[in-house]
Amino acid sequence: MAINKEGTGFTFGFAIIMVVVVGALLSLAAMGLKPFQKENLKQEQMKNILGSVGIEVEMSEASANFDKFIVKRIMLDSDGNVLNEKSGQIATLANDGQDAFDADPFNVDIKKEYRGLASSERRYPLFICEKDGQTLYIVPMVGKGLWGPIWGFISLKDDLNTVYGANFDHKTETPGLGAEINTSLFTDQFKDDRIFDEKGEFTSIAVKKSATGDNPHAVDGITGGTITSVGVSEMVERTLKVYVPYFKNLKAA
Repeated sequence: MAINKEGTGFTFGFAIIMVVVVGALLSLAAMGLKPFQKENLKQEQMKNILGSVGIEVEMSEASANFDKFIVKRIMLDSDGNVLNEKSGQIATLANDGQDAFDADPFNVDIKKEYRGLASSERRYPLFICEKDGQTLYIVPMVGKGLWGPIWGFISLKDDLNTVYGANFDHKTETPGLGAEINTSLFTDQFKDDRIFDEKGEFTSIAVKKSATGDNPHAVDGITGGTITSVGVSEMVERTLKVYVPYFKNLKAA
């Protein structure tokens, strides 16, 4: 029987077949690209961790430099207790299996845990860097801005008090306003600020309107980006507070 190519049935049938075929091709392409996407995210995370201690590298150089400078990866619980320590090669699903992958502090998805877990159930990575004869401690963090998530890294000098460097980023903050948290004009203010006061009490570093350079526990907020500034301030204080018991134990050792 001849097929009526002018009929409505043929048109709908052809459209359905094309949707199925194109959908299948797109699905296969997505599956094929997934390993590359994961690798890119891994390299980006390495790049950002290194950036918090002033090591600026291209994505293609991130892995080699991460292995060179990051000597230890530590995972803490919400009370600042050490769950495990890792060094050397980062665990992967393909090579090491799910348990080893989950146990590696580098693989903790802090954004996912922040969205889906109570604070008491989250895990908190800490990265130890050796650079120019100094030991630096890198703390990753995540919080909320005006329109979506914000995140970043703050590195501390070996006194476990003075900020060595910081970098932050965002997903959907307003260009020219809250989005300025990822500029050096904002992040450079954190350098040499301190998270403990003269009595050794935790004070964090607040993001305040018109903060002066004389205050070692505050930085100037972003003009017109008040909610994002408040989000950064909350993120820094909430996250660093978890690490305080570990830092104090390390100082006392």
